[in-house]
Amino acid sequence: MTEREIPVHAQLSGVPETALWTLRNRAEEALRADSGFADAEAVRLYRRLGGEDFERFGPPSQVHALRAQVIDTVIAEFLGSHPGAPVVALGEGLQTTYWRLGEPESAWYSIELPEMIDAQERLLPAAPGITRLAYSALDRQWLEKVPSGPAVITAEGLFMYLPTADVHALIADLAAHFPGGVLVYDSIPRLFSAMTRTGRVRLSDRYTAPPMPTSQSPRQARRLPGRIPGVVAAQDLLPPRGRGRWGSPVLRWAADTPIGHALRPSITLLRFAQ
Repeated sequence: MTEREIPVHAQLSGVPETALWTLRNRAEEALRADSGFADAEAVRLYRRLGGEDFERFGPPSQVHALRAQVIDTVIAEFLGSHPGAPVVALGEGLQTTYWRLGEPESAWYSIELPEMIDAQERLLPAAPGITRLAYSALDRQWLEKVPSGPAVITAEGLFMYLPTADVHALIADLAAHFPGGVLVYDSIPRLFSAMTRTGRVRLSDRYTAPPMPTSQSPRQARRLPGRIPGVVAAQDLLPPRGRGRWGSPVLRWAADTPIGHALRPSITLLRFAQ
């Protein structure tokens, strides 16, 4: 079997399959001559998986590359002020953040379902700095294997697929286990969540996005410090300007209006009490 014949889709379905969707979007953006986004490892893997039916995910979008840039910045800034602190990537999928950041010296923990851990080990480069733990993010057993204390935790493309009560309970446990740490995650608006739950988000005639039961607006995020134990601050992070309409100053202005808050995806940074 050649490298271009690896049947990743045969092992991944449902939510795990979305890792191929986001991989394709990051790689396609990195391949554009007019893009400032670089992701050499995503491009390598995308080319290696050339036998995959990536067209089922519809036209490429820069949204996942813009999200990745926000996550990269949060991690880099936290490690800059907390040298040696661990990185905990919940539901990491086929993210290539570790390589975009130059393989940081901090311990890196990837928390993923067993089938995705298997895909990571087959497809991504050997990385002694990464510890892969085959657990659901909601299975608290993984917390026993990660040192307590300040850490930067990411949940990129994860929380929208989980029940809201479970997400809030998990955040409380993260705050307790990682005092002084931060958590960065992305959210979808309520309307989009409702559309996925009724199967109306069809990227093509061959692919329908999985249900996403949890939504969150920036306004709802601001209320979390008073509602989830251990959370002391919440910040709405806007992505960098992209190409075309994604770089429009008007769109930027609209995104920060009350209507924009209700209708747009968001990225939230939570800070935990010491």
